[in-house]
Amino acid sequence: MNIHEYQAKELLAKYGVGIPAGIAALTVEEAVAAAKQLPGPLYVVKAQIHAGGRGKGKFKELSADAKGGVRLAKSIEEVEAFAKEMLGNTLVTIQTGDAGKQVNRLYVTDGVDIEKEYYLSMVVDRASSRVALIVSTEGGMDIEEVAHSTPERITTITVDIASGFQPHHGRAVAFALKLTGELNKQAQKISKQLYEAFVSLDCDMLEINPLVETKDGNLLVLDTKMSFDSNALYRHPDVMELRDETEEDPAEVEASKYDLAYIKLDGDIGCMVNGAGLAMATMDIIKLNGMFPANFLDVGGGANKEKVTAAFKIILADPAVKGILVNIFGGIMKCDVIAEGIVAAAKEVNLSVPLVVRLEGTNVQQGKDILANSGLAIVPANDLGDAAKKIVAEVQKVA
Repeated sequence: MNIHEYQAKELLAKYGVGIPAGIAALTVEEAVAAAKQLPGPLYVVKAQIHAGGRGKGKFKELSADAKGGVRLAKSIEEVEAFAKEMLGNTLVTIQTGDAGKQVNRLYVTDGVDIEKEYYLSMVVDRASSRVALIVSTEGGMDIEEVAHSTPERITTITVDIASGFQPHHGRAVAFALKLTGELNKQAQKISKQLYEAFVSLDCDMLEINPLVETKDGNLLVLDTKMSFDSNALYRHPDVMELRDETEEDPAEVEASKYDLAYIKLDGDIGCMVNGAGLAMATMDIIKLNGMFPANFLDVGGGANKEKVTAAFKIILADPAVKGILVNIFGGIMKCDVIAEGIVAAAKEVNLSVPLVVRLEGTNVQQGKDILANSGLAIVPANDLGDAAKKIVAEVQKVA
């Protein structure tokens, strides 16, 4: 789960992390009122969407030379003008794709006199089962280009979760940032604070870009992105309340209501599978046979009839889907339960695209019988390879 910048900063402030003063706003009037509460005379008006690259982004509805989603205002009047331009319009960045995201929230912050920008992020390194701190002296809007062209300017420091963040980790961060004196001490302190926030909040990713050195010699978090391990959110009801469903794909929001793991993709073969590994293999073999998956959808090991019906509806809500491949290995899950859900869903939504089903495992024969006697045009498959070939052939037949 992702949250907005202003929400992430509010969380980090609870761990003692230094952030500029700022206030969120949903309307132009609120943005103006927010600016009036800040010291000034410089203000930063920031579009709040779940995507990076806002500073270089472009608004669809504005002229090509219009400024991006992060703007420096030199007066209250400019804050008002920028708020009017941003709110309700669609911001396109390198991370949103061509569709962009509509800006429904702003964050008005106090201006900061910047001496130098740095980069500091934390992610779960699954290869080493550690937390990786990624550090660079080259913070700011061009960090992606730095990673691509000059990776030697990026340092990775890993922390064993069992022993936790130690003083030498903080020194390593400060050394990588080439900071000395008081700034060196601040870097050690802030990296420890960020690590504590990352671990205690069950984050997947915490990115500070930029971490800035101010003219008066302080380190401040100027911008941040934060995402959380969805499987651990039950431990953080306060974080759950920060979820903004308007920033998420409606199908993914609907899937989460049924505890379905769903991600929309750009292909035309809908997939319903139980188990993430099997789902990945299913998508791979569809591509191997010349077409592309329209989604990743894992119904899990304990799916019931209602869950399967919901999964079918979500897949078919995508107008790009030209056929559906169901690939189920019934261990804990029973094939007859899956079959009942498939038949119920197909009848309820008046299925009009080809459907290929491969079942294997517990109660497999009962499941196959249910499908065969359903009166629906369901194509059975013997194994995964057979299923992929059949769904591709069926789609091409009606194309």
